[in-house]
Amino acid sequence: MNRIVVEAFWDPEASVWVATNDELHLATEAPTVEALVAKLPGMIQDLLEDVDADTEVPFEVVAHRHEAVRIRRVA
Repeated sequence: MNRIVVEAFWDPEASVWVATNDELHLATEAPTVEALVAKLPGMIQDLLEDVDADTEVPFEVVAHRHEAVRIRRVA
């Protein structure tokens, strides 16, 4: 099985990380990236019920967080 790529992004309104994978119809959220990654193995295993037992399925989490900085100049 090929590596599964999970996209994660910070939702500032909800203050959570959101992870998705369209192929698996995976969607979940957690307060930290670490907590998000910890949830994924169980979810992926549940979504891949048809994969043979004792098969290793690699996955990658690509996290995006966009911020801004206000530049202030002292005159």
